Amino acid sequence: MADTLENLVAAELAVPVEPRVAEMAAAIAARYGSAARAVLFYGSCLRSRELDGQMLDFYLIVSSYRDAYGRSWLAPANRLIPPNVFPFEHDGLAAKYAVLSEADFARECGLGARSVSVYARFAQPSRLAWAADDRARETAIGVIAQAAPTLLELTRPTMTDEDAEDGLAIWRKAFALTYGAELRAERTSRPTHIVDTEPDRYRAFAQAAGFPAARGYTETQRRSSEAAWRHAQRRGKRTTALRLLKASFTFAGGIDYLAWKINRHAGTSIAVKPWQRRWPLLGAFTLLPRLLRQKAIR
Repeated sequence: MADTLENLVAAELAVPVEPRVAEMAAAIAARYGSAARAVLFYGSCLRSRELDGQMLDFYLIVSSYRDAYGRSWLAPANRLIPPNVFPFEHDGLAAKYAVLSEADFARECGLGARSVSVYARFAQPSRLAWAADDRARETAIGVIAQAAPTLLELTRPTMTDEDAEDGLAIWRKAFALTYGAELRAERTSRPTHIVDTEPDRYRAFAQAAGFPAARGYTETQRRSSEAAWRHAQRRGKRTTALRLLKASFTFAGGIDYLAWKINRHAGTSIAVKPWQRRWPLLGAFTLLPRLLRQKAIR
């Protein structure tokens, strides 16, 4: 069987997750009844296989926001600034899950994406921890198979043909660009670390997507692409800030989670004050400028 992107994605998504992860994914889906289509497991806990004492990361894909939330304000909020993010606990494990409709998931993995967040995440390994049926499974495979080509297609014009000869160089550049488009607490070496821990995987995905390949981009095209990325990075940071503010309404204890994650990745010792927990929206407004000044997030 040829190593097409859909074959590679299907094989990767089908790798079994640990039973507690599968149970948590099923429990998340159960909260949404027939609106739930798929639950995807991704992120640092997937890479490290450490679960206890960590915050697991999931994406819940739903048929539509109206199906998921009814007439709640959460539906337009999810539509206007996707995704909504919620905390979840099950069997002693803690997690957060982001909600996207099938339509938004497809858009955000393609070249029409509003931000880098989704296609950058799903160009990396993930697991289909729960699916409603075979159609949901096939849909997830087809959508995720668009994530890597989107990321690489947008990155390739920023590189010379010589620089792109290394099959991993385009991935390192791609993740550096996308990390720069979000407010991230991770160290600047993180994009390189992600690629270098699974080099064979990233080479295979790049080859299946047709990269690296000589494209003959001119210097003018490279400068134009780099300018587009700078614009995307400024827009992405603003969008991330809006998502964090929205999470103060959807994520109980969200400001504590934010501080925990920043301390863990950036080596800081941020302490959340009681008044910031009581008024998380105002607390986020006051906390964010200090974090930027200290370069705890970038």
